[in-house]
Amino acid sequence: MDPHLLRTYVTVARLASFSEAARALGYTQSAVSQHIAALEGDLGVPLLTRRPVVPTPAGERLLEHAGSLLLRLDAARADLARFAAAPRETLTVAASPLALHPRTLAALPATGVTLRTLPRDEVPAAVATGAADLGLVDGAAAPSDPLRLPDVAPLTARRVAEEPLAVVLPAGHPLAGRGGLDLADLVDARWLDAPDAGIPLDRLRAAHGGPAGHGFRAALRFEGTDARTVAALAAAGHGLALLPFSAASAPASVSAVGRAWDGVLVPLAAPRLVHRVELLHAGGEPPRPAVELVRRLTTRPEGGR
Repeated sequence: MDPHLLRTYVTVARLASFSEAARALGYTQSAVSQHIAALEGDLGVPLLTRRPVVPTPAGERLLEHAGSLLLRLDAARADLARFAAAPRETLTVAASPLALHPRTLAALPATGVTLRTLPRDEVPAAVATGAADLGLVDGAAAPSDPLRLPDVAPLTARRVAEEPLAVVLPAGHPLAGRGGLDLADLVDARWLDAPDAGIPLDRLRAAHGGPAGHGFRAALRFEGTDARTVAALAAAGHGLALLPFSAASAPASVSAVGRAWDGVLVPLAAPRLVHRVELLHAGGEPPRPAVELVRRLTTRPEGGR
């Protein structure tokens, strides 16, 4: 399967137009048509209907494979390009919003760094394809367990920090005075859906272990990246949120039950989950400008953990 033909097919399917795909790719429309015909001939099945331009069932199945196939090719090209790349002193770091832990921010060099915030699922791909030299990605995991990352390319992952998770409640909530909360008691509560600035609801459902899609219904969706806004929304009664303590609490240290804006932070007692941040880089050793940053982040674990 020719990857050039596959890229053309993905573009046509995404734009639902041969002419728009030709403009986007810099080809003539007849070249795009020839690419699609050649790919269909190679695979032996029609991939697109022409009027309207939509994938056939076989085309839909190919789209399920295409993203990971093309990403792997881009990752391989970027990995080999590193062998020929000239030494440089600048550094690009891609980070999911909640991976910007106070300790990770303090470790960044004073100059020569571009910090790019991405959705957590896009960080590994950015590192694999060379769009970023390093990645900082976060997630909820059992204590000392590695994060489950998409298999986009061979990446080295190193733990940077782990900290407790807390449920953010309005101050007057019936559960606000508890010393710890069990997710099982919150299945039917109203939650904030903040996939980039909080622990995603599908992760809560998976941690609870209930039926797929069951419980943890969204009351309000927040599409920003500021965890403090999520905490403020939860404190105002728009839905519960699960956040790492450092993202939701005031700068002062928080004890077993602490304040979060006008709300309350109650530690997550069960299941046993922590908020984990990992550092990602391609290959066995980090690029030269990143060596010192990697050392700072991985030799002084949070809280001595």
